[in-house]
Amino acid sequence: MDIGSRNAFTRMGTLGIEEEFYIADADGRPTSGTDDLVYGRDPPSEVPEGFDHELFKCTIEAQTAVIEDPATADEALSTVREALVDHAAADGYRIAAAGLHPAAKWRELDHVEKPRYQAQLDRIQYPQHRNTTAGLHVHVGVDDADKAVWIANRLRWHCLVLLALSANSPFWNGFDTGLASARAKVFENLPNTGIPSAFDDFEAFQRYERRMVERGSIADRGELWFDVRPHTGHGTVEVRAPDAQRDPAVTLAFVEYVHALVVDYAERYADGESGPALRRELLDENKWRAIRHGHDASFVARSGEETVSLGEVVDRECDRLGIGGIRDVYDAESGAERQRRLREESGLDAVCEDLILSP
Repeated sequence: MDIGSRNAFTRMGTLGIEEEFYIADADGRPTSGTDDLVYGRDPPSEVPEGFDHELFKCTIEAQTAVIEDPATADEALSTVREALVDHAAADGYRIAAAGLHPAAKWRELDHVEKPRYQAQLDRIQYPQHRNTTAGLHVHVGVDDADKAVWIANRLRWHCLVLLALSANSPFWNGFDTGLASARAKVFENLPNTGIPSAFDDFEAFQRYERRMVERGSIADRGELWFDVRPHTGHGTVEVRAPDAQRDPAVTLAFVEYVHALVVDYAERYADGESGPALRRELLDENKWRAIRHGHDASFVARSGEETVSLGEVVDRECDRLGIGGIRDVYDAESGAERQRRLREESGLDAVCEDLILSP
């Protein structure tokens, strides 16, 4: 049974970045018939493990190797992105990035034939059939399994900040949803998604993970698609909350923030700090605020006694952690705002073109 192990958690502070993208045609529209890109030839030498489809043939995942030094994250990300763009161009494809592609209509796009995804489609049905989402996942290595669970519990509140900052999916299935991140709402229609409950320790998490596999609820640990989770195979804390991004600087800002949070919480764990008890209902409320309002969101504070704007949270976090990337993201136009503005000014073609990764 593939449920991972406590022994996987051996290294502190390493990084891994997974990005989901759309394979687009010359007009920037998601396209099927892309098996040749993924399976038809050898992967580029820069990414020896290659790329893989997600649920749809128009979606593809690219991931960095383990990043030993966080200072080299930008180089690692650029290497993978450039290799993917070049690899796609060789077959006449382009690569686009957003939480949802505004021109992707799920009824008109093909699912992959991989047994794993076919089994999910059969088991989950409608919510998975329409799941054209694309996200950003950040892994940070943690050197102790119980510490990883403790950190993941506390990152639940920060996932909502990341989602609001990353909101980049106002359009779904061809229409404006009125949301800043429709991706998050579409994706959480799947089972085992959203904000998880807190776990007492690693034993409690692994007992839950094992039970879900044994009872046939999931095929393997990878189908626990929560916004944050201890990854019992990689030995990391994995944050899965943000929308995918076209601009690598925005992706790197989120990577910087997640890494700083994990390192900070690891130090607090070592100091014996006891974290606040966060009601899942209030976390769900904050996630809704992030989904709906993006950069304009305000959140119920941990105390439950007041609200705090996203801008206030960003300023506080940057000062506390000694980072600056997410402040730049907040000060700029959000992805959702940019997509809406471009569509209003120039139409859907301009939005599709703007989502294309630079060669």
